[in-house]
Parts: sequence; C-alpha cells; structure tokens
Amino acid sequence: QVQVVESGGGLVQAGGSLRLSCATSGSIFRINAMGWYRQAPGKQRELVASITNADNTVYADSVKGRFTISRDNTKNTMYLQMNSLKPEDTAVYYCLTTFSFVGDYWGQGTQVTVSS
Repeated sequence: QVQVVESGGGLVQAGGSLRLSCATSGSIFRINAMGWYRQAPGKQRELVASITNADNTVYADSVKGRFTISRDNTKNTMYLQMNSLKPEDTAVYYCLTTFSFVGDYWGQGTQVTVSS
C-alpha cells in the first residue's frame, strides 16, 4: 500500500522559516516526479514547486528565491525549505508523488500558518 506522508508544518512568524518533508513508501514502481502544492481557504490548490528524478525543478513565481525543493532518492523523501515566509503563504501544503505506470498519489497535507 502506497503511503505519502507530509511533516514539518506549523505556526511561524512572518520572516521565519520552516522545512517540510514528504516521505513516500510502499510502491515497487519508480518515482518519476514529486511536487508540493498548497491550498488556502477559499482558493484552488496550486503548484508550489516540483522536482523530477533528473532534479529538474519548477517553482511558482510567488515563491521563487524564498523556497527550495530537494529530494533524497535513497529515502524516497522530498523536502521544501521555506524561508522569508509571508502571511500569504498560509495554507495546507500537500505532497504529490508521481509513479511510473500507476500515476499520482497525494498525501493528507500539513498546515502551515504564518502570522503577521
């Protein structure tokens, strides 16, 4: 059974930092890509950053220069280092793992709250 588990969310003041982790387990298939998405109350889920197994990365314009995505392929784990956090970064952050053949799996999400 595939499991995608996020951790590292919490409450932080504006200007602070958090590091999110996403651990994936339970599949025999290769992970092609992983990504972080977020959803704020009343808004659609949006891409924050993604990374392929070739370490190609994509960032939303709103987080460029502040957030850094990375992954440890030996642990099937992805990270999101978030610096200079702003109140508008407040959202539930979700991890998406894309496998060969079997497709996408989502985590349950982790809450990030940035106070002003």
